[in-house]
Amino acid sequence: HRASYGQQQGIGSCWYVYQEKQKKIQMQRPEQLRKMAVRQGYFSLLDHTGQQRTKRDFLGCWVLLYFGFTHCPDICPDEVDKMTSLVCILDDDPSLPSVQPVFITVDPERDDVSAMAKYVKDFHPRLIGLTGTAEEVKQAGRDYTVYASAGPKDEDGDYIVDHTIIIYLVNPDGLFLDYYNRMKSDVQIAENIRNHMINYVKLFPD
Repeated sequence: HRASYGQQQGIGSCWYVYQEKQKKIQMQRPEQLRKMAVRQGYFSLLDHTGQQRTKRDFLGCWVLLYFGFTHCPDICPDEVDKMTSLVCILDDDPSLPSVQPVFITVDPERDDVSAMAKYVKDFHPRLIGLTGTAEEVKQAGRDYTVYASAGPKDEDGDYIVDHTIIIYLVNPDGLFLDYYNRMKSDVQIAENIRNHMINYVKLFPD
């Protein structure tokens, strides 16, 4: 059956209201994202040169974050190697902005500034290592929902830290944008980041 004129008017009116609601949501979204970016993932840590670093130091940059520890026997080196590789892949495309790789320890008891300095030099030259007090490191991880738990110590005082194995992507507004697990290759991650960069819309005006 064909809809009556009145029914057609009603359908048209509902569609108009829906469209206006969607427009309002789209207008509000940038402001919501701005508020999220200001408070999301804030940290204050020491880098591998002993310099204080906060989230604000990385605003305006694309950032890759990985939480791990320098005594990790295999997974952390593999993941930081992967992060180094995908940064190099992205650097090969001159149309894309550079990416800042960052390694944040989950084991501040052993990973002091000097340990971080020794560790990061084996990877990408732009890699920044961050450490701090137990509480500062815990807070940084909490903001990215990173799980970390130290296992029992052996007779030499050595131990393994069980932790989240994720590479995080943070956009130039400081907003957590995406994450990549161990199943994703460097090529797959680089392609995903490339798409994020191409579709990026700046939240904060200059």
